[in-house]
Amino acid sequence: MSTLSLRLPDSLHETARTLARNEHVSVNQLISTAVAEKISALMTESYLVKRAAKGSRKDFEDIMSRVPNVPADPHDAR
Repeated sequence: MSTLSLRLPDSLHETARTLARNEHVSVNQLISTAVAEKISALMTESYLVKRAAKGSRKDFEDIMSRVPNVPADPHDAR
């Protein structure tokens, strides 16, 4: 594990302290989790963009043309 020196505005630091206290975790754990969540979101977006680039509109429309045109199941029609 490595150490990182981080400068935060006082207001953000105080908010982090309050949230950490409310969550019963350390400020370090709160910030680590927040960074992990942000990294996960950015990596997911990048993955989806790459996957979408491999897609084909023609193939999509071909597959969708095979789906029968029937009313939605009542549970799905809400």
